[in-house]
Amino acid sequence: MTEPRAAGEPIRSRDLETAEGFAAYFRTLGAGSRYTPEQFADFFAPLDPESFRGRRIVELGFGHGSFLWHWGRFGPARLAGVDLGDALEAARAKLAHLPPGVLELSRGDLCEANLGEFDLAYCIGVIHHLARPEDGFRALLRHTRPGGCFHGWIYSREGNGFVIVVIDRVRRLAERLPLWATRWLLGLGVALPTFLYAKLLRFLAGGGSQPTGALARLPAAAYALSIADRDFAFFHFLATDFLVARRTVYLDRATLEHWLADPQVEPGSAYLVHRNGNSWKFGGRKRSER
Repeated sequence: MTEPRAAGEPIRSRDLETAEGFAAYFRTLGAGSRYTPEQFADFFAPLDPESFRGRRIVELGFGHGSFLWHWGRFGPARLAGVDLGDALEAARAKLAHLPPGVLELSRGDLCEANLGEFDLAYCIGVIHHLARPEDGFRALLRHTRPGGCFHGWIYSREGNGFVIVVIDRVRRLAERLPLWATRWLLGLGVALPTFLYAKLLRFLAGGGSQPTGALARLPAAAYALSIADRDFAFFHFLATDFLVARRTVYLDRATLEHWLADPQVEPGSAYLVHRNGNSWKFGGRKRSER
């Protein structure tokens, strides 16, 4: 396992600026999870959280701790995490209700960390912000025990044309602004039309959760409908979370398929799901030692 970083020892990582941009925002978030139990379950499907009750779980890039908060409901034997940004104490406060000895959070570069092997290693919404995204995938495999599961979620190139051409340019503008301006000016500017668009689609879809007919051809229709039941505060959170990123890439199916063909992945265990038309869920099991 990686030796703990000495007090006061500087962190050196090509991803530090990106992580600190997120952490400055994450430290302002309150208690609990930003995601509903239904959203949590959807992020991790086809995995069944109940099957990991009493198991060892690690999150690579835990951010504001929202996913760890949900995993805590399933009584893990060990719930660990590593994050490069300085939001460690905020996450610990969010998870202070967990039994003593369960939670193990540390600050560090997930691409370099070695916290041991776990029954489940996951990384949600982080790999697409790394300077070298494949290093994030390697970290997932490194933290998965033989026969254990790994799981990830990333932005996809497929289905994000409008975001890449238009919204990502707004994100690059936000790189030069202080957090308050990103959150309360650009964040609100992106959140409000997205909120109204989602509510309109839901009305046109008759309250349904899947776009059909002409609605299915509208930009990000599946994604907008997937969050249309949330309040404006959630849309503002999503917009700000997107805009504070200092680096974002969009990964295509071919890249994910190449990663999942790694010989460490158990043959036949890999899955790749295009979620809401604009992101990828992927995972599988690590090959058992022979």
